[in-house]
Amino acid sequence: MADNRLLLALALLGLACGPLAARPARQARQSQAQMGLRFAQAHCASCHAVARNQFSPNPAAPPWEDVVNKEGLTRETLTYWLRHSHNFPEIMNFEIEDGQVDALADYMLTLRETRLSPR
Repeated sequence: MADNRLLLALALLGLACGPLAARPARQARQSQAQMGLRFAQAHCASCHAVARNQFSPNPAAPPWEDVVNKEGLTRETLTYWLRHSHNFPEIMNFEIEDGQVDALADYMLTLRETRLSPR
């Protein structure tokens, strides 16, 4: 009887803690995306539309919503391009630290249409 109660208590504890275990990871992703948004607003928004349903101030700079909805784009291809692209225009001639690249990619992928699944 005591064994059954112990098993029941452990099962209930597992059910109660399961959703809590997922919260820190979800909160970390949301926090990372918020940091990416702040970076985008400070460094990118003067040329690019960095939010949904906006036009880019510079017509030659694609809206990010268009960029992240390109077929075949993944988080990996996006972060690789942000880290290693050497074809930025001179006006964009600045370094983006690795942590900022990750945050920027996390934010950019929030702009993806729901029909596409972010990677």
